[in-house]
Amino acid sequence: MNRIPEIRPGQSIELLKELHILTRDGKLNQDSRRKLKQVYHLYQFIEPLLQEVATEQGGVTLVDHGAGKSYLGFILQDLFFKTLEGPSLIYGIETRDELVDRSRDLAQRLGFDGMRFLRLSVAEAIVSEQLPPRVDVVTALHACDTATDDAIRFALEKQARFIVLVPCCQAEVAAALRKAKGSALAQGELAELWRHPLHTREFGSHITNVLRGLQLEAHGYQVNVTELVGWEHSMKNELIVARRKGPPLRRAAQRLKALLADIGLESLATRFYVPV
Repeated sequence: MNRIPEIRPGQSIELLKELHILTRDGKLNQDSRRKLKQVYHLYQFIEPLLQEVATEQGGVTLVDHGAGKSYLGFILQDLFFKTLEGPSLIYGIETRDELVDRSRDLAQRLGFDGMRFLRLSVAEAIVSEQLPPRVDVVTALHACDTATDDAIRFALEKQARFIVLVPCCQAEVAAALRKAKGSALAQGELAELWRHPLHTREFGSHITNVLRGLQLEAHGYQVNVTELVGWEHSMKNELIVARRKGPPLRRAAQRLKALLADIGLESLATRFYVPV
């Protein structure tokens, strides 16, 4: 039985120490307790998706973009992937050399043979031969600005069955809104939604995720958007979970294109690309 009730049964204490969630003497401080709560809460969303894939085909391939220190990947490996009988892999995609090297070293020391860490941008990962042609699950947690959209494109290219996103800053859309603000105001009242600089930023963030949801639906995904409860200290707590359900949806594609036109964002049509 665990001495600390917050820690899940079967969780490696050594891993939690290496991730600095537990102190070297096995204690939880207030900051690490919050961090553990966040990771476990996200795990509750992802575990049923992994289980569904594993039940059908035995193994699971997951790609985590903008992996950072790979908290999520290591927790998934320790709580779920190590129990699978079929061939399974977790790929952590990260651009910072020191984080990639650190994760590789930790995985080797803990005997986590089913983990791979690649020094790539999300955009580079789309065409990299180091990744398989198809993957089952794609995650991107706080991948900044367009990296989230690159992760979506990666998932679409790899025909991912599930996509789990916690979007971060969305500067590109806000910049486009500012650039087109004058002409938009001249055409009607809709631009009042983002006339003030603060509203431009907040509306830009909101509309970016609306467009992402429509894009995924246009590609045949069922989309669920919810709040990632437990991340109250962060303003970026929106969770997007997409499940591939069927063929592309023309209606969603039409709505996406119309929305881009209505708010003067036609220049971003290639970013939120949809099936022809």
